[in-house]
Order: sequence, then structure tokens, then C-alpha cells
Amino acid sequence: MDTFPLKRLQEAHKTGGKLYHEFLRVESMSAGLYVLPAGTTDPQHPHQEDEIYYVISGRSEFTVGAETKPIRAGDTLFVPKKTPHKFHGITEDLQLLVVFAPPEPPKS
Repeated sequence: MDTFPLKRLQEAHKTGGKLYHEFLRVESMSAGLYVLPAGTTDPQHPHQEDEIYYVISGRSEFTVGAETKPIRAGDTLFVPKKTPHKFHGITEDLQLLVVFAPPEPPKS
């Protein structure tokens, strides 16, 4: 069994120096910690994989397709593959657990 303590993920994310830190990759899915500081803009584009986001901390607006909703810690979001989506109006640093199924292609 693998466990992924949040503190360890946060430390690895900070050390990696990128917005997204992947911590799990298996045949059927991948998972990572995505952090967007308050006031920044989400740079991502639609993915070829379904996604689930769990909001660990923070507040922002989240737009999927033409629908926008406020989000905060404790919310779980689903985005179907190939659907445009963005976090914006980030008022508190966002920490998001992200699960891709199937796995997102490795970043170079």
C-alpha cells in the first residue's frame, strides 16, 4: 500500500518549483498536487483525460465550458475530457489534488 501524506506532497511540490507535482502514475490513472497562488491565472488547456479535482485549500472561481461557480476547500470537481476549464479570480492560494484517468501523458 502506498500513502501520500499531504505535508510530504507539499514539500515535494515546493522543491519541484512547478505548479503541478505528479506523485502517482499507474496504468489506469495519474495524480498530482496542483498549486495556484492568489492572483495568478491558471495556464492549463483542455486535457484528453477525465479529471477530478479536490480542493484542499483556497478560494476561486472555476469555469467549465460556459458554467462558472465559486469553489473553496472541501469541494470536489469533475471535468470531462476535452472540456475547456479554468480556475480564475483566485483570492486565496489554491491547493488541489488532481486525478487524471487514464493517466495524463508525462510532461517533458
